[in-house]
Amino acid sequence: MKLLLKILLLPFSVLYGFITFLRNKLYDWGVFHSESFDIPVICVGNLSTGGTGKSPAIEYLIRLLQHNNVHLATLSRGYGRKTKGFIIADHTATAATIGDEPLQFFQKFNNLTVSVCEDRVNGINLLLKKQPSPEVILLDDAFQHRSVKPGFTILLTDFNHLYAHDCVLPSGRLREFRSGAKRADIIIVTKSPENIAEAQRNEIIKSLNPTSNQCVLFSFTRYKDLLPFFENAVQPTITSLNEFEIVLFSGIADPTPLIEHLKVNSKMLHTIRFSDHHPYLKKDIKNISQKFCNIASEKKVIISTEKDFSRLAHKNILKELSSFPVYYIPVEMDFSETDKKTFDQKILNYVEQN
Repeated sequence: MKLLLKILLLPFSVLYGFITFLRNKLYDWGVFHSESFDIPVICVGNLSTGGTGKSPAIEYLIRLLQHNNVHLATLSRGYGRKTKGFIIADHTATAATIGDEPLQFFQKFNNLTVSVCEDRVNGINLLLKKQPSPEVILLDDAFQHRSVKPGFTILLTDFNHLYAHDCVLPSGRLREFRSGAKRADIIIVTKSPENIAEAQRNEIIKSLNPTSNQCVLFSFTRYKDLLPFFENAVQPTITSLNEFEIVLFSGIADPTPLIEHLKVNSKMLHTIRFSDHHPYLKKDIKNISQKFCNIASEKKVIISTEKDFSRLAHKNILKELSSFPVYYIPVEMDFSETDKKTFDQKILNYVEQN
């Protein structure tokens, strides 16, 4: 049935793909204007509708560049926020005012300017008027925003959902034809096995069909130690999750890798899945609480993602979970030693030269 539906939707995918293809060509031919800037602008994006790990990629770049004493700003659309226009995050910021991912960046990193704006050109211009102005701007999820001509573009594709094996909306998950990948300087296959076999690596590179100027690298997900939602609450001592039953709730595009990670590292896993950027309501928290209370084991915890924590952190409904042991699990993007060296050097060289 699912295959039949995809086939029936193919004509609409061709039409949608042609419209985006024509739009891209109008930018390529100069009919539509792309704005360039005098400082390094690095774009991170994808061809698909989400779930490729853009936030961990942005955070990797923040750590890399801040370690090299670069004054940074991030610019996102601020998906899911209830505000409009250009906003720079401050201590009053919430997921409702700037979006959950920008809020996550703001909460994690000091000396980082976090901004949101639907109009990326206007957003960059306003950032450059700020004193002191940033030395480098990271554009989050801006691969299709052709009004800005970034100096360096990073395209992400999920190891389990390669764009090479997908098609355009609505039959598939791509926002444009695969040929759009040629605009990238680096293609990163995210969520790969940590020790991917060379033969599999070469097979994937062949399927992605990069140009001679493009570099294909492979990253993996590194899961960090659990952190409590409530700093002052009494939480159980967790030396090993294998002793615990877990209720995992998540509102992210693709929780599958996290689910698989916790399945292997827990006594039993119970999952509650919400849509990406889900705005949590009291009934959702009641559902989570009920599922937790129905578990007979004394060794049990509730776990969510860092992005979900950002979305819940400033809501009154969060207090409804305060009597439970609730944790979030930070994730980081990492590379093998060789790919890390290649990626870091390409980014640092670009920034230095510009």
